[in-house]
Amino acid sequence: MRAYAGAWHLVLAVNRLERLNQLAYDFDALKSIMERENFTTLQLVWRESEHVFHSRNPFPVGGVIEDPATGAAAAALGGYLREKKLVPVPATIRIHQGEAMGRPSNLEVTIPETGGIIVAGTAVAIPDASG
Repeated sequence: MRAYAGAWHLVLAVNRLERLNQLAYDFDALKSIMERENFTTLQLVWRESEHVFHSRNPFPVGGVIEDPATGAAAAALGGYLREKKLVPVPATIRIHQGEAMGRPSNLEVTIPETGGIIVAGTAVAIPDASG
């Protein structure tokens, strides 16, 4: 599903956490597809429960294999869930991302009945290269 939250995101659901954990892709080929289709991110999600999701976000257009915390994609997912009536609104969902890459984040997505989606949360800080 294409989802929009200031930029376009492709949301793909998997039916098992094990499948989500098996992320492997051709970096250059996916980058080319994402550029052609104008996708900022590609979000792979597994729904653990009504309000808990796990996500992985390949990000070759940003020059990295995977992003451990993607607020823009979380907002797009919230909008998608509301539009398709996949959560009762208002709602708050939690997205666990970055676990498989050892950089766990916990994103909280507030989905009102109308208006903007709010994303907050925590992520692992990137160490300062200067020491």
